[in-house]
Amino acid sequence: MTAAEILLDIVRGYGRLAVAYSGGADSALVLAAAARALGPGDVLAVTAVSESLASGELDPARAFAASQGVEHLTPRTHELRSAGYRANGQDRCYFCKSEVLDTIVALAAEHGFDRVATGTNADDAADPFRPGIAAGRERGIRTPLLEAGLTKAEVREISRAWSLPTWDKSATPCLASRIRHGIEVTPHRLARVDRAETALRAVLAQAHIPVTDLRVRDLGTAARVEVPAADVQAVAALAGVREAVEAAGFAAGGFEVSAFRSGRLNDG
Repeated sequence: MTAAEILLDIVRGYGRLAVAYSGGADSALVLAAAARALGPGDVLAVTAVSESLASGELDPARAFAASQGVEHLTPRTHELRSAGYRANGQDRCYFCKSEVLDTIVALAAEHGFDRVATGTNADDAADPFRPGIAAGRERGIRTPLLEAGLTKAEVREISRAWSLPTWDKSATPCLASRIRHGIEVTPHRLARVDRAETALRAVLAQAHIPVTDLRVRDLGTAARVEVPAADVQAVAALAGVREAVEAAGFAAGGFEVSAFRSGRLNDG
């Protein structure tokens, strides 16, 4: 069996399935696999909406779910009510996922779906900085990509073969992941990161610099803009970059452009 066939076989064994659907490449593949294996009528997509969801993510998520013929629900979640989440230790994702998954599990049950799946893949499970995975295990959440042993590269390969528009989508973790550990997560900090990244995408597009991996890291007293290493010099030279960051609410003067690396804040 091919990797795609193994994935479909695993999902088929679940029966009716609700997918915790963020809109990223991983959960999009799970959603597409469920629609293929079970039929769209036996699949529910659920996207949690809160201050930590980057603007511009929800509309494409809705469009993709519609393209799969799947019902899509967008409940409001309240991660900021959790003291553990706001404290922003290295276990922050545990508190976030607990809130999100509890909401999705309850909503799925209301609609007749007893099983919930996420887009956790084999690379995620090998990452030591993924405390949110524990929250899923505690709740019996299914992880078909992990069960199939699929890495991120294989997720993209299958997605491309299935002509999914998400096959090459850059990772879009929650906005809280941009805030240095130990600095309190607040609506203000989440919003200014979102404003800065949105403005910077426009600046880079105007300069004809491809927008792939982009992060604005909130370091407390300063901001760090991260882009692919090959683009650092070009981005640092753009006059509009500093202005965009400061206009978003970061203090003047505390600013740098550096090479992007996923999970870089975990180094501290």
